[in-house]
Formats: sequence, structure tokens, C-alpha cells
Amino acid sequence: MQDSLQKFMFEHAGVRGELVEISNTWQQILSRQNYPQAVKTILGELTAASALLSANLKFDGTMIMQIHGDGPLKLLVVECNDQLHIRATAKLAPNAVIPDDASLTDLIHAHGEGRFVITLDPNDKLPGQQAYQGIVPIDGESVAVIIENYMMRSEQLDTKLWLAADDQVARGMLLQKLPKHGGIEATVEDETEAWNRAVVLGSTLKQDELLSTDIETLLHRLFWEETIRVFEPQHPEFRCNCTREKVGDMLRMLGETEIKTAIEELDKLDIHCDFCGKHYGFDKVDCAQLFTANTLVEATSTISQSKH
Repeated sequence: MQDSLQKFMFEHAGVRGELVEISNTWQQILSRQNYPQAVKTILGELTAASALLSANLKFDGTMIMQIHGDGPLKLLVVECNDQLHIRATAKLAPNAVIPDDASLTDLIHAHGEGRFVITLDPNDKLPGQQAYQGIVPIDGESVAVIIENYMMRSEQLDTKLWLAADDQVARGMLLQKLPKHGGIEATVEDETEAWNRAVVLGSTLKQDELLSTDIETLLHRLFWEETIRVFEPQHPEFRCNCTREKVGDMLRMLGETEIKTAIEELDKLDIHCDFCGKHYGFDKVDCAQLFTANTLVEATSTISQSKH
């Protein structure tokens, strides 16, 4: 069975929704690392949320969601592109001991310094174009509430999320109020009433029910009294885009002096991808070629410019 994301829309209300079930992808993410149970839950919820938000973006590129923590959980990263290719990882503090019932606040916001970051990184950047990045303090005691508050603060969009994850699956539901629905015929009161009704219906969803019930059944069970338009499902999947070339670019960014010092101490640099587990080895010759090639490119560029 493929992982699935189902979009839907309320026909007579300015509300859109999505349900997502991520199983195969989630198993591949978990197979790379041995996370404590509490970390699995938070990372799984963030993974489901990334698919839900990415599916609504008209954007050719990758959305990167990060939580920078100030407790035993230092970093959560989930990347999801416009094709719903997903990869995710988490970093714990050295020797961190995390109980199964640890709360999100205990893990990432223990001293009030946690940060939530969303980055939109386009595939084809224009010259000088930078990725868009929004950074906000942690505001909420769950992944769902943190993202809801971010969407209202940064995008001015009413958004409700229901998220759940265990060892087998990460699932989620999103409801979002569409701006300016219905033109002059729809009053603010009508739009508000339709949104509130959708949220009330969605709020009957329990976490256990979300984890154990398939998308089609959930959609009918929650909104059987509503007129819903259902779209063609999409299929998230695990995909890591790391390459030897990208690792080489990363090493160049560190600088020739630092890399020379490291290679003299270690004799060989072993780079490990936290997302997929691949290893990339760079010996002294490999590292020298990185900067030799870079020097040649710069020299060629200088010669070309001087001719003009």
C-alpha cells in the first residue's frame, strides 16, 4: 500500500482540508535511527504536518521545517518537496535520557529558548535570490498548536491541525479557512460560521481514531452531513537527495584551511548523512581536488571576465 494524502473541499464553505497517512515513508525514516519513544512521536507528527502544508503550496522547491530545542532534544528537521518526497531526522543532546512520557515542552522548550523555523527553498533560484525563512519562538505545547500559531502569525491563515504518530504510522488532518471565499455574496458572518462548524466537526476526531482509521472512513465519519469535493490522492514517499557532489560543496564552504587541518588530524573525512545513513569518504587526494577544482573554476571565470 502506498502512503496517501487526500485533499478535499467543503462545497458551500470557504474551507479546504487534507488527510494524510504516512506508513512506508515513516518506517524508512525510523529504520535509520533508534529514537526514544517521545522523540518518535514528535518527529512523526512534524513529518505528517510537513506533507499537509507542502501539498497546499504552489511552489517548485522544498519546504524545510525545523524545531531548534533548548532541552535534551536539540533539533528536529523534516524536508518535503513539491512532489511530496520526504526525509526527516532528529538530534539529541549527548547522553540525553528521555522518558517515554516526556512532554514537548520538556524536550525542546525547557528554558524558553526553543525556535520553530520554516524555510521555502526554490529549485531554480534567480541570481541573488535567497530562500524564504520564517523564524518564531515556540508558542504551544504540541506540534499542531505551534504550527497553527505560526500560520496565523506569519501567513494570517486560520489553520487547524490534528496530528498523531506511533511506531507504525504518522497521520494528520488539516483544515484551513480560504480567504475571501464567495465574493460579495458571502458575508464575514457566513464564512466564520462555516469555518467554526468545520472545526467543531474536526474536533470530534480522537488521537486513537486518527491512528487506527483509514482516510476514506475518517472522511465519511467526520463530514457525512457536509457536501465534500474529493480530489485525486497524492502519494508521499521517502527520498533523500544527498550526493557526493553536495557533500563536496559543503566541505568547500568550510574552507580550505579548516579541511586541511582536519585531514591532517584524521587522515580521512567520513561524512554521514543523518537522513538516509549513507557514508561519503574523502581522503587527502579527494580533499585537495575539491579546492583545486574550485581554484580552476575561479581562474577560468577571471580570465573570461578580463576578455570582456
